[in-house]
Amino acid sequence: MIVVMQTAAEKEQVEGVEQKLVEMGFAPHRIQGTGRVVIGAVGERKVVFPTGLEVLPGVERVVPIGAPYKLVSREVKERGSVVEVGDLKVGGSEIVVMAGPCAVESEEQLLTIARLVKAAGAQVLRGGAFKPRSSPYSFQGLELEGLKMLNRAREETGLKIVTEVLNPQEVELVADYTDIIQIGARNMQNFSLLREVGRLKKPVLLKRGLAATLEEWLMAAEYILAEGNFQVILCERGIRTFETSTRSTLDISAIPQAKSMTHLPVVADPCHASGTWKLASPLSRAAIAAGADGLLIEVHHKPSEALCDGPQSLTPEKFSRLLFSLQPVAEAVERTVCVGEDLSMTGGL
Repeated sequence: MIVVMQTAAEKEQVEGVEQKLVEMGFAPHRIQGTGRVVIGAVGERKVVFPTGLEVLPGVERVVPIGAPYKLVSREVKERGSVVEVGDLKVGGSEIVVMAGPCAVESEEQLLTIARLVKAAGAQVLRGGAFKPRSSPYSFQGLELEGLKMLNRAREETGLKIVTEVLNPQEVELVADYTDIIQIGARNMQNFSLLREVGRLKKPVLLKRGLAATLEEWLMAAEYILAEGNFQVILCERGIRTFETSTRSTLDISAIPQAKSMTHLPVVADPCHASGTWKLASPLSRAAIAAGADGLLIEVHHKPSEALCDGPQSLTPEKFSRLLFSLQPVAEAVERTVCVGEDLSMTGGL
């Protein structure tokens, strides 16, 4: 349930309601709404209405929540949330573009790509230091050295960093080197990991699982919010279907549907979904038209030599053209997108 406080409710009245919820066996989560405070109450106890909370000073109304995901629900917060990553806002009017290689391979490789995607207009550098691979014989990432390289790229370019964490034991380590912690599709229901990142006060990018329903995806996000971290960004990265012509199927309908069910921002990963760079541009435009708040794009300056996911990586020149192609679509849905240099005219700098 949620407790909606009156517009003029005083701090002591809010704290009084929170204390009462604790006494009733609930965990209260204060949410600052537009002009008023809303308190989300979660717990295993069955709620019987009226609750007695209705008569407490400062309370306007108590509302039951029908969805199994409570804090994630639009019922808790009608307006969309904006996740702040330093001075960058995910979920605002500007489309946020995260770009970079699937895996950090070397300092030279990472810095080269970081400089190019920054020049093209990207705001966040993506790159995997820890790589969960289907085969144990595939490149698994540079781990700590990869994190240090990402940090050096951030220092030089000013780009924010997003990278994946694989297990609860490495959360603090990864958090020290990144601005956004990514939970990959394979770990979407790693509940110990979700709880651990939920205890941090750092943005989390939560990818949808390969065969996860929207409700399962939102319930995974609920684990993070229930621990007190409301800075969650959802990422639609394609689901497994009967279709074999693409790596996965980018569920475009999931973007507006998820945004109608939750207040959390939603971004799309067209490269992982399609498995080919050729579909990255049309799928990116479709995602923005459907309401995506951002994109996650794989970029490599030498895709044929990439140690991971080369076929789905755009060259910097193609990435630059992709951003230019997004402008009219963004304008059509009253959004903006940052576009830098046309790298196709500079030979990739």
